[in-house]
Amino acid sequence: MLSRVFGFGRRSFDSLSEQEILALAISSEEDDARIYRSYADGLRQEFPHSAGMFEAMAKEEDGHRDALIELHRKRFGETIPLIRREHVKGYYERKPDWLVRPLGIDKVRGQAEEMERQARLFYLEAAKRSADASTRKLLGDLAAAEQGHENLAAHLEKEHVPQDVAEEERESERRQFILTYVQPGLAGLMDGSVSTLAPIFAAAFATQDTWSTFLVGLSAAVGAGISMGFTEAAHDDGKLSGRGSPLKRGIANGVMTTLGGLGHALPYLIPDFWTATSVAVVVVFFELWAIAFIQNRYMETPFWRAAFQVVLGGALVFATGVLIGSA
Repeated sequence: MLSRVFGFGRRSFDSLSEQEILALAISSEEDDARIYRSYADGLRQEFPHSAGMFEAMAKEEDGHRDALIELHRKRFGETIPLIRREHVKGYYERKPDWLVRPLGIDKVRGQAEEMERQARLFYLEAAKRSADASTRKLLGDLAAAEQGHENLAAHLEKEHVPQDVAEEERESERRQFILTYVQPGLAGLMDGSVSTLAPIFAAAFATQDTWSTFLVGLSAAVGAGISMGFTEAAHDDGKLSGRGSPLKRGIANGVMTTLGGLGHALPYLIPDFWTATSVAVVVVFFELWAIAFIQNRYMETPFWRAAFQVVLGGALVFATGVLIGSA
């Protein structure tokens, strides 16, 4: 592990022979083709046009790899040295596919552009540092090939993903994000923030014991988060509704429910009752306005209507808890 972090055991680029540089280029082209095909597989179901673009880019990478292999065969023979980017200090790295998921449209297109740009700049810089004329020519040719890849990516995007299709895919992605994460998360935040107000403030005013109040709030928040998360995940598998993975929705709902309840429970870790209560009230104020903002931002609910509904409802639940606790 330490050897990978600090580069122990890696070769410097300056120590590579022309044959090893060519072998490194071949393995890099193979890796990039696999990445593009993985992007295509991840996008195919929901964004077939973009999937087609990445399939075409993968085929182009295959073509460049074949050309490099043929060049190696002519200059150095059939045996290609085993050398990959992780074997060379300072060589650009590629993120594994699972690190860039979920595969957002703009995210993977930007990643593809960055992949080609990194490769071109690396070859250009390497050529500047090389004193051997044949090596400089080889590196310059590779840089030119990567520049061609960048131009090809732009061309393929226009061919496979015209502007109207790109906008449609972005809107579809945004809608799916709202259905899978925002909607269940917002429902959880509202439930956690509002429904726990009554038990927390009832316990606070009934006992005026901050630690006991914190325990009530913690149990209410965690319990509500578990209940809401399981309910969200279990009541809809997402296949007919199109709301996406039940696991993702359940996690979003459960986590936001818990956070909504913890927000005004945590201030009761402050030993002084009135200080803790004052801080909790301020937190509640910001929680309710944050919910109104999210409703307006993502659900397109008019801001003042959302604010009226959330703040009024929260105020009523808060007052209920205070009245019951003070009785």
